[in-house]
Amino acid sequence: MHSIELLPDESTDRAVRRVWQSLADEGLPSRTAHRHPTNRPHLTLATAGTLTAEARTELAEALAALPLPLHLTGLLRFSGRMNVLAWAVRPDSALLELHAGVWRILRETAGDDDRPNPLLSPGRWVPHITLGRGRGRGAVWPGPDGRWLPCEATGPGALPGWWAEARSYDSTSRTTAGVGPGS
Repeated sequence: MHSIELLPDESTDRAVRRVWQSLADEGLPSRTAHRHPTNRPHLTLATAGTLTAEARTELAEALAALPLPLHLTGLLRFSGRMNVLAWAVRPDSALLELHAGVWRILRETAGDDDRPNPLLSPGRWVPHITLGRGRGRGAVWPGPDGRWLPCEATGPGALPGWWAEARSYDSTSRTTAGVGPGS
């Protein structure tokens, strides 16, 4: 499986990593525990079983829109087989347009048996940067939501920044490759 991901600017990357470390310092599930060299803060736009040369060319054109403004807002919690703590991304019109374009490119260039992840489809997508993943029932991350996030002038947990670049991640080979401008 290949995912197309946006990467934040250096300042935002450092802020997310500080939250990862704060969670880890409290013994809570954190992305800091994921030691693979490709692990870094990112926003997943879409996935595909394969990335054709045609898809890569079209993605590079769509991702020429970078950099785009980034707005982190507060915490999200997802539960199911795996519990997820995430920093919410407030999508503006430019990000929603880019997401829809990337989704369309991957759907139009996908193979016949390549099933899209419906949670990433336009209209269902919940943009976020994962802070931690953990198993268990109940509150995996106890306490108030604002506990780990910085308090910026724009509000608790709010942080402005930039989506600076994009990459693809291949979950089979566990490798990344740049996509878009400068790749």
